[in-house]
Amino acid sequence: MVVDGHIPEGELCRSRTDADVGDTLSGVLDRELTGYVVFESGGSILLGDDERAVVTFEDGVPVLAYHPGSDAGGDDALDALSGRLFHTAVYELPPDELRAAHRVEDLRVGALAPARRLADDAALVERTREAAPEGRLSEDGGTSAVEAFLADTESIESIREEARAEAASRAAEWGLSDQIDDGT
Repeated sequence: MVVDGHIPEGELCRSRTDADVGDTLSGVLDRELTGYVVFESGGSILLGDDERAVVTFEDGVPVLAYHPGSDAGGDDALDALSGRLFHTAVYELPPDELRAAHRVEDLRVGALAPARRLADDAALVERTREAAPEGRLSEDGGTSAVEAFLADTESIESIREEARAEAASRAAEWGLSDQIDDGT
């Protein structure tokens, strides 16, 4: 199996029919796999590449996804898969053999995307978050700028205080100080 000429054949570690996506992703995370998994839905034997996707991993954390049937990469490749039970083939590769593929931005997925989109497993999402390098979380499912801001209660309180002071200043300027409820 070669993805877009970038991923050579790896060493088969495990092949399983009717594998649950969540179990497969959890196993890859547990073994800190560097390599890839080929997911094929039950009908892919008849449908060819239409229901097959490849997801690569570095130390058990997803890096990229490719769906040959639609020539889609990244999140679109994950969206092209349907169902939860698949035939899975898990392959191990040395990290240097994945380096070129992992630089193809169109194929990259966020570290948490497969756990969220394919397995819909909150515990697996959290385990993947803990294992993922910090820079990978910002690509998907990490803390967005808005979430990070909302989690920063000191900044929010500072903005509130500034707004209260500005409102009091304007009210005094316009002769409306008696109309303001200071909330205390």
